[in-house]
Order: sequence, then structure tokens, then C-alpha cells
Amino acid sequence: MQTHILGYPRIGSKRELKKACEQYWSGKISATDLIESGHTIRKQNWQLQKEAGIDLIPSNDFSFYDQVLDMTLTVNAIPNRYKEVVGAKPLDLYFAMARGYQKDGVDITAMEMTKWFDTNYHYIVPEFKKDQEFQLLSTKIIDEFSEAKKIGILTKPVLLGPVSYLLLGKEKEEGFHRIELIHKLLPVYLEILTQLQTLGAEWVQFDEPFLALDLSNYEKEVLLGTYRTIQKEFPQLKTIIATYFDGLKDNLALATSLPACALHIDLVRSPEQLTEVLQQAPKDLSISLGIIDGRNIWKNNFQNSLEKIQLAVDKLGSDRVMIAPSCSLLHSPCDLELETNEAVLTSEIKNWLAFAKQKVDEVATLKQLAEGNNDESIIAKLQANIAANASRKTSTLIHNNAVKERVNAITEADAKRINPYSVRQKTQDKILGLPLYPTTTIGSFPQTKEVRTWRSKFKKGEITTEEYNALLKAETETAIRWQEEIDMDVLVHGEFERNDMVEYFGEQLDGFAFTQNGWVQSYGSRCVKPPIIYGDVQRPTAMTVEWSAYAQSLTEKLVKGMLTGPVTILQWSFVRDDQPRSVTCNQIAFAIRDEVSDLEKAGIKIIQIDEPAIREGLPLRKDDWQTYLQWAIKAFRISSTGVEDETQIHTHMCYSEFNDIIQNIADMDADVITIECSRSQMELLDAFVQFNYPNEIGPGVYDIHSPRVPSKEEMVALLEKAKAVIPERNLWVNPDCGLKTRHWEETKKALTEMVEAAKVLRSKVKESVA
Repeated sequence: MQTHILGYPRIGSKRELKKACEQYWSGKISATDLIESGHTIRKQNWQLQKEAGIDLIPSNDFSFYDQVLDMTLTVNAIPNRYKEVVGAKPLDLYFAMARGYQKDGVDITAMEMTKWFDTNYHYIVPEFKKDQEFQLLSTKIIDEFSEAKKIGILTKPVLLGPVSYLLLGKEKEEGFHRIELIHKLLPVYLEILTQLQTLGAEWVQFDEPFLALDLSNYEKEVLLGTYRTIQKEFPQLKTIIATYFDGLKDNLALATSLPACALHIDLVRSPEQLTEVLQQAPKDLSISLGIIDGRNIWKNNFQNSLEKIQLAVDKLGSDRVMIAPSCSLLHSPCDLELETNEAVLTSEIKNWLAFAKQKVDEVATLKQLAEGNNDESIIAKLQANIAANASRKTSTLIHNNAVKERVNAITEADAKRINPYSVRQKTQDKILGLPLYPTTTIGSFPQTKEVRTWRSKFKKGEITTEEYNALLKAETETAIRWQEEIDMDVLVHGEFERNDMVEYFGEQLDGFAFTQNGWVQSYGSRCVKPPIIYGDVQRPTAMTVEWSAYAQSLTEKLVKGMLTGPVTILQWSFVRDDQPRSVTCNQIAFAIRDEVSDLEKAGIKIIQIDEPAIREGLPLRKDDWQTYLQWAIKAFRISSTGVEDETQIHTHMCYSEFNDIIQNIADMDADVITIECSRSQMELLDAFVQFNYPNEIGPGVYDIHSPRVPSKEEMVALLEKAKAVIPERNLWVNPDCGLKTRHWEETKKALTEMVEAAKVLRSKVKESVA
């Protein structure tokens, strides 16, 4: 029996990689320094797994930004627009594709970014042309294998499988399907494998997550042909084909027929598939059991896992069984041992948890238990695991009968506005008095070093609540005055009091716990610290009313109230697994509904309830979508519909394809939706046009995930595209997303240009009328 890890977090237990990347981008450290920081993190990760007793330790699971972008550079699928920076340092080319490039007269937009399946991780979308050529450019995969070998660790290189790599991309011209490029791409993979085998690699892991999705017959044929070619060229190389995030279902026969040494299956998302997989596995195929949850933080239930392992051993024999997490541990925080503050995370709740380092130990321990190791220390771990799981079931922290009764009493009236949008729009026009192309932002403004320092001092008790609030009020007033100065139409207070759009609310809701160092990578250097939903959720008191009311008191202009929606709070938290997610979501929805009601009573006329994670929560298989969408959309409506017609409800979504769920988005019945559009050059609007979306839309006119500042003319051109397909009466002007991670200098320049772009469009309307 062997153990292996599909991938380990690369940010460092204290976010060392984030800090190093941001220092490199700001010119504070050299490329050599950044590369060395990557080496240090990799070495630590490898040694940690070796010391835990893991048999197959992954390499190439590290990335300075994104593993899909790494493969794009590896196979030289670099879009033509980056040719101007090809001669620059390799790292600068790499980061230019991820973040855009604006230097020395060269101005290049970043590649598109979207969600990695149903996670909150974002990947950089490959771009393909019909005549696309590939060649081995970056030797990162080979270099990192050699790097580990030099310190005495023979790793299992992890490659994003060639079929999934192509399917994750987009065609940038018509007349072909990207999967047709496999015959040009596969030789590069074979070249990589040749070098790995020459260096002594014994195992290679190919991630093919699309085996858990709906596949066409042609895509299935390509998968089979691809791995037959690999097996024919490298009969001595041991290959693992890894699937995750769902069961194989109708792809089971295909997956078990692929010529590989092992097939990895996700038994956390789809435990029911084990029996059928064991029945269909050919006699020369090992099965990797993904029984440790790679995406959540609860301790494994050893007793349940040992039953699954024994079932597999009885059918296959122990030599054909592998034990692993369900997916890469990229989606887990690094180390629970760093949580030492009882005031932040109580020992009772901490005892129920396992982070990446602890999950590695769980994998190793399960192997020892499954093989009958009766060592005292191993048995003690089993007993501690049983006790921790029993404690969680019986804890008085978890249940609140009043919350349960409120959710059980949901009616249709709880999820419906008083009047339809067509009526509400007329009422809101009279009350709000906004011009054509109203300008606004998504909510947050840059959180400067000073703001973060104030928060840190406040948490440490170095400044009083009064002193902290006075500083935040001054910052808020500065932001309001500046927005007035540039003539923004709908203002925001800037959210300077907020650490994170989910964590901030979770800290004020019952049923949530928090960590000091539970960081997880969202994209690039952006890390989030998801709350832990361990019990029933309710709102003890108002969360945002004081700050929104204060900001509104400073100006005659409209100020938006800013909230995070129930689905996003659910998706971006580590969620309890002892009740359906829909029940937890409805509990959060009622908490947000109460906050919306209080904001309205405080005189806030526009309230934004962000739901960037609506699509992210979609199951991987389309047959399962409607069940999810039914409860997710209803939860949003519960949170948003307890207001009068004159209160305008906004929502925001980013980095998602909407074509196939546009009816559901319309069913949310938000008065205004703002969406990411600039990276895709307004492509996303096609869905809203074909559907004839009835409500108002703010298609983002500049990409806030890139440091480049777009010109007024560039934004006017995007708005011209938008107004060609959306009635200008329904168009808003805004950035793609919140501005928290940006710097004030670039923010001020970009928003000034944005407001001027809206004025250009308004002047054209006046000219046409005249």
C-alpha cells in the first residue's frame, strides 16, 4: 500500500511567497531573491512530507502565480501580444501574462482569469489559435524534479494533463475546437516525459479533472488516444491519472480503460462511486482512494476511512491500493499548529480541525492503521481521532433552535419583492435621480499600509476603539470627498474597517470561527483566510449600518450599503459538513436580510449584495445544476427582497461565464448587476443580449486585477460595445471588481478616466438628440 499527496500549498505557512512576489513587483527584491524564496518553500514542503512518511511526494505543484499559466509557458502557448516582452526576464514575461504589462511605452492587457472548477481559486485561461504551435519553452517541471533529487527526494512530478489543459482554454478565433490541437501539443508532453525518465523519474501524475465533467464522444476518444500514446512511448513509466471534485459517473468505463498504473478518485465528493470503480478496475490498475478532504478543514473520520480502505483491499489486494487526499491540498490552509491564540480559535473547535500538514499526517496514519500497525503511538492517534469526532457531534456550540425554526418556516413571500422590476425601475428613477451611464465602484478602496497598520495595532490593543474608529472615519471622509471631486454618481464608503468581504461578516455572526494563519491562495499573491462555519448562523446585532450611515451623512450624493451575499459567504468559508449546505445558506440569508432591513431604515437607498460565487458553486455535472441553483437563487432572494420598491438592490459577480445560467441570474431579480467584462473585451455580455436581460447592468470597463491604468478612450470603446447590445438606459459604468488590492495612485487615475468616459457617452447622447 502506498501513500501520496496530489499537491501541497505553495504560499508558505506564513504567506512567504505572497510577500516575496509583491516585493519583486514593487522592485524591492531581485528575481534571484524571488527564485530563492520559491526554492526554500519547495524544500520545506518536500521535507515535511518525507518526514511524515509519504511514499510519493509531488513536485511541480509549486507555482509563482498559477499552475495553468505555468503549463502555458512550458508549452510556449504565449499569445502574440506578449512578443514585445519576450526579450525581458522570463519572470517578467510570466507575470505580464498574469497581470498585464505597462512599462516603457508598452501597454499589454492581462490574459483572462476565471474560477478553477467549483473552487475559489482562479486560473489564467490559455488562449488558442487554429494554427497554434507548441514547443518546450520552460523547463520548470524538469528543473524542480532535479532540485528535489539533489536533496535526496525522488518526487512524483505533477502535470496538468494535456486534454484538460486544452479544455481549460479558449479559442481566440472561429473555425476549430481547441481539443483538435492535441496532435500538436502531445509531442511537447512526450519531450517532457523523455527528460523526466532520463533523470530517473519513476512515477508521473497527470491531472485530468475533466474526467469528472460531461465529455463529448470526441473528447473521450482524444483522452483514450492520448494516454495510449503515452503508455506506448513510455511503457516503464508509472502513471497516475488523477480526477477530483466529483465522481466519474458516465466516464467510469473510460477512466478505468485508460492505460495507466493508477487511477485517483475523489471519495469525499463522491463516496458512492467506490464500489463500482472497484468492480470495473482491470487487474493491472491500482486505485488511489481520495479519502482525506482536500478542500475542507474537518478532521478525517478514521473509522469510516478504514472501512473504505478495507473494502478496496479485499477487492484489489493491498499492493493495488493507494491512500491520498481527495485533491491537491492547495485549497487547505498550511498548518494548524500555528493557531496558538485561544481567543481567536478555541481549543474545542481546533480539536475538530486538520490543515494541510495535519492531513499529510492523516494519510500516513491511515496507511499504518490499515496495515495493522499496533504501535502505541498509532493506536493513540486512532483513539484521539474517534474522540474528536464524537466531541463534535455532541457539542453544545453547534445548535440554535430559534435559527432552525426560522429556516424551517420559510415561505414564498420571504423570497419575493413587492412589485416586478418594471414597476420598481420607475419608482427608483424618481427617487434616485441618476443620469444616464451612472458611475460607481464595486465597493472597496485601496487598503493602504497605514490602514492595515491601524487594524493590526487595534487588534493588539495598542490603540483604543475610539482612536481606531477616528482614523477610519477620517479615511472614509477622504474617500467620500475624493469621489465627490471626480464627480462619481453613486459613492462607496471604501470599506476601510473590513479585513475581508467574508471574514468581516463572519466575525459578527454566530456560528463562525476564525484563524490567525489559515490562509489559502485565491489567485497570484492574493490569499484569503476563510471563516469556519461550525454551527447554526444568526446575526446578533447590526454589522454595517453605523459605517454606511456615517458615510451617507457626509454627502448629498447617494452612498451604497455594501454586503456580501449568503451564497458567497457559504462558498468562501469552510462549511460544516453535518447538514446540507442549502440549510446553512438559508441561515446566512436571513442574517443578511436583517442587515438589509436595518440599512433601509437608516436611509440607505442603494444596497449592494455581492454574489461573485454564485456560479462557482455549480456542481460539475449539468444534471445536478438545477437543484443547486434552486436553493442558491432562493437564498439570495431571501436576503434581498425584504425592502420597499424605492430601495435599489445591486449585486456583483466576477470572472464567470453566464450563458448557461442567465435565466437563473435574472431570477435573482436584482435591480442592477455588475459583472467582470474588461478582460474578455465584453464577451460576457453576449449572454445578456441573447437572453434579453431585463434589468440594469454594469459591465466592468477596466481590469482591477492588473496594475495597468486604462485610458478614457479604451473605456469608451468598451462602453460603445456594451451599448450596441444593451439599452443605454440600463447601462452602469464601473470597474470589474473591488479596489482593495490596488494602490491609490493607479486607482485615482483609472477612476478619473472612467468618470470621464461616462461623460463622453452622455455628451454623445445629447449631440444625437440635438
